[in-house]
Amino acid sequence: MGKGKKMDQQQDKTVLFRVDVEESENKAKKILLAVYAALKEKGYNPLNQLVGYLLSGDPAYITNHLNARSLIRQVERDELLEELMRSYLEHAEEEEN
Repeated sequence: MGKGKKMDQQQDKTVLFRVDVEESENKAKKILLAVYAALKEKGYNPLNQLVGYLLSGDPAYITNHLNARSLIRQVERDELLEELMRSYLEHAEEEEN
């Protein structure tokens, strides 16, 4: 079997991504809500600012107000995205039922 064929077979496999669900969900959720509130209180559009941060990793998108910038840096961006996806999908599933 050629080297190229073996590489193609490896790329067809699904890679599992796991995090400690209980702890990261609670921490990520609390931080997202606190940062959202701080951004809103300062007059920013929280969704735009959070998307900017999640896409770029640049903490300048998050206000220092209420220590929000420091808070959001306590959680990895992938954990924040996981919490957002989990919450969105659970809500969407509830709406279907």
